[in-house]
Amino acid sequence: MKAYELLFFVAPTIDDEHRAGVMKRIETTITEGNGTLDNVDEWGKRKLAYEINGLTEGDYTLIDFHVDPQCIAELDRVLRINDSVVRHMIVARTDRD
Repeated sequence: MKAYELLFFVAPTIDDEHRAGVMKRIETTITEGNGTLDNVDEWGKRKLAYEINGLTEGDYTLIDFHVDPQCIAELDRVLRINDSVVRHMIVARTDRD
């Protein structure tokens, strides 16, 4: 398994229930691929560099995890079809094993 990092943000107006649903779906996708969550760091509201879909702020979350590389495509697909996630980025971590 390889180490990855996922950074995503949702609109700051989304309630905690929808935010928890997004986290649960991400966690389920990772564990179905026999992966493990190492760390979940909620950054909270941050100002965006530029306006996206009328938003000037986003509620950010950073997730460190290990999973097989084949599961990254599925995780990316899940994040793309989730309307709550405005933007996301998955990066392979070469400094961790």
